[in-house]
This record gives sequence, structure tokens and C-alpha cells, in this order.
Amino acid sequence: MRLNRMGWMALLAAAALFGNDTVRLSEAEAKKAIVSKVDPQYPQMARQMHLTGRVVVDVYIDEDGSVDKVQTLNGNALLTSAAANAVKRWKFTPFTSGGHPSKAVTSLAFDFRM
Repeated sequence: MRLNRMGWMALLAAAALFGNDTVRLSEAEAKKAIVSKVDPQYPQMARQMHLTGRVVVDVYIDEDGSVDKVQTLNGNALLTSAAANAVKRWKFTPFTSGGHPSKAVTSLAFDFRM
């Protein structure tokens, strides 16, 4: 991940806010660092109910780029569980802060449409 001066300043501010070992990333930055991902499966019950909507989750990423945990921020429970189960299997390029491996957190949005 290459950052300009403003990007580094944002990362340093995020590190101060979330602790020295956790960096807050934008959704765009996080998506650029995806190594492998699994798409959410549309839950059968949600399909039967013609349930659609947006799900937003916070994704906590370990120093090695694996997903540590997923926290729901917004969305229907049927859809959020599908998004969370998929994201738990994603892998990211490890992030660094100050030249050292760093944990990261980002918000990701998923749109479920039929």
C-alpha cells in the first residue's frame, strides 16, 4: 500500500485514535488490500421473504492480514450474518504503521438485491 503525505497523516491520526497498533482504513483502502475473498451467500429465507437491503460491518484485521472479528453496524439480521460469515474468510495484505505490522479496522458495505 503506497500512501502520499496526506495518507500517512491520516494513518497516524487513526493510530492515535485507535491505539498505536490499530489503523483505521477507508473502505477503498481495505478493498485494494484484499488478497482473497468469499462473496456472501444470499440466505434462502431472505430470498423467500424477498428481503433486500444494505449491510454495514466493521472488520477487524490481524497483523497477518486475517480477519479477527466482524461487528455488525447496520442491516437486517438475516443479511448481516451472511455478510459476516463471508468476510471472516477474507484475507488482506498485512498492514503496517511506522514500519511495523499493524492491526487494522475498516467498515465494509454489502448490498443484497434480488
